[in-house]
Amino acid sequence: QVQLVESGGGLVQAGVSLRLSCVASGRTFSSSAMGWFRQAPGHEREFVGAIGWSGNTVYAASLKDRFTISRDNAKKTVYLQMNNLKPEDTAVYYCAMPRSHYISVVSRTPSSYDYWGQGTQVTVSS
Repeated sequence: QVQLVESGGGLVQAGVSLRLSCVASGRTFSSSAMGWFRQAPGHEREFVGAIGWSGNTVYAASLKDRFTISRDNAKKTVYLQMNNLKPEDTAVYYCAMPRSHYISVVSRTPSSYDYWGQGTQVTVSS
């Protein structure tokens, strides 16, 4: 079955950078779009960004200047590079994958993703 495993979270101070990783297994990765979401306590799950199978990316407007998504198909891994972290970035970060392959227009909606990782906690102190 499909398994997504995130890593790289932690407790950091404001202003630093952090890179999250998500390793996929259980199906062909290179033809899969991947999304990143986050959820803070008391808030709904929020779209961070996504990368299509061909490498096209989309981001939440408020994050696109600080966050970058990339992928390494050989390693079946998608990355989320987060720069200049702020306390409001504190959340559990999830990677997700839709069931369909070769999606050209990646979705910003959590319900469009069928497989989810367990999440990794990112805490940014001021």
